[in-house]
Amino acid sequence: MSDMVVLFNPKSGAAYRRVGLEHLQQGLAAQGITARVIELRKHSVIHQVAEEAVRQGCRVLVAAGGDGTVSAAACAVAGTECTLGVLPIGTLNHFAHDLRIPLDLDAAIEVLAREHSECVDIAEVNGRKFVNNSSIGIYPRMVVLRDREQRAGRNKWVALALAVFTVLRRFPFWTVRVQVEGQVVEQRTPFVFVGNNEYELEGLEIGRRGKMNGGRLFLYVAARTSRAGLVRMALAALLGRLDRKHSLQMFNVTEAWIETRRRRVRVSTDGEVCWMENPLHYRLLPLGLRVLVP
Repeated sequence: MSDMVVLFNPKSGAAYRRVGLEHLQQGLAAQGITARVIELRKHSVIHQVAEEAVRQGCRVLVAAGGDGTVSAAACAVAGTECTLGVLPIGTLNHFAHDLRIPLDLDAAIEVLAREHSECVDIAEVNGRKFVNNSSIGIYPRMVVLRDREQRAGRNKWVALALAVFTVLRRFPFWTVRVQVEGQVVEQRTPFVFVGNNEYELEGLEIGRRGKMNGGRLFLYVAARTSRAGLVRMALAALLGRLDRKHSLQMFNVTEAWIETRRRRVRVSTDGEVCWMENPLHYRLLPLGLRVLVP
């Protein structure tokens, strides 16, 4: 097994800016990097391939793809002697952005070549790890519907728009019971969002994190509202006018339990959705992931 293994997801990113295998290999060679590049043919095999690479003893596992690819590689690397590398060629690249890893491929390859690493936090829910965030409520439902529309032949953005419309039209609520550090809160809510470290909720940097080693989970429980109220909340956040006191309950913790009245609940972790049994146990693993950074 090569010291460095690159998991290359050729379907990451928008079609007009996708990176080819030859371009990736040329970029690695230009920096004098010898690596085994594995081109991923199916999204469903990413976790399996990542775990096998770590099991066989690779020193650095590089995720060349979007946040889903990065998350799968990070889950395999966390808690081992292996180090994660990131080549952000996806659509949003939240993890790379928050670690200041360049979004330009050649510049990101230079980061790999310098081999400077730091440890960052990683979180988990019922044993499933995530590097960015997790949620229950309307977002997992949107993801399921979006994927269904894409399988039917819709492009990514049309599929997303249809999913959002469908979810807002039905607009389901969940009654959740949140237990954090001796405090118990019961709330009727459209969603609960759990971030690995604190997310910016307002203005131009909305959805970004200032640090990835703060050692805290941030839970955001949305107040009960109408469809129009949820849209207003999103617009207010974008305009920097979000009234957090009346829109969200926020908890700054290292561990939390969330229960619903359903035996099983759809949970998103870094954009992937799966069913989990109640209760949901969230916890932070401080500095549990070593990553190559600028």
